[in-house]
Amino acid sequence: MEKKKLELEFTMNSSIKILYQCLSTSSGLSEWFADDVTIKKDYAKFVWDGQEEEGKVLAKKTDLFIRFQLDEYEGTDYFFEFAIKTDQLTGDVALIITDFADEDEVEEQTMLWESQVGELRHILGG
Repeated sequence: MEKKKLELEFTMNSSIKILYQCLSTSSGLSEWFADDVTIKKDYAKFVWDGQEEEGKVLAKKTDLFIRFQLDEYEGTDYFFEFAIKTDQLTGDVALIITDFADEDEVEEQTMLWESQVGELRHILGG
């Protein structure tokens, strides 16, 4: 079944540098995204509730974005990405999350991301 692309935008009360660290480092991601995260070069391992998911970093640009692909989606166009966007006028920082979900899981997936980002905001103090 074809997955649907999700793009979610969240206003973040954080500096770009600190936010990027939370999105791109093992320690940063372990604080809000998964129970445990290991990133070595382009290899990534995520642990949620004792379940390991392995993948790789497809692309990244410091302070702008990082894109991961889990091994189960290798050879497909499916990935998840954290991008940082700054409003040129206000200086507001936004986190843009791109992900893919089955049609019947879009709402659930969106709620999961909202919950995760709530945790991230809590860590960032806002």
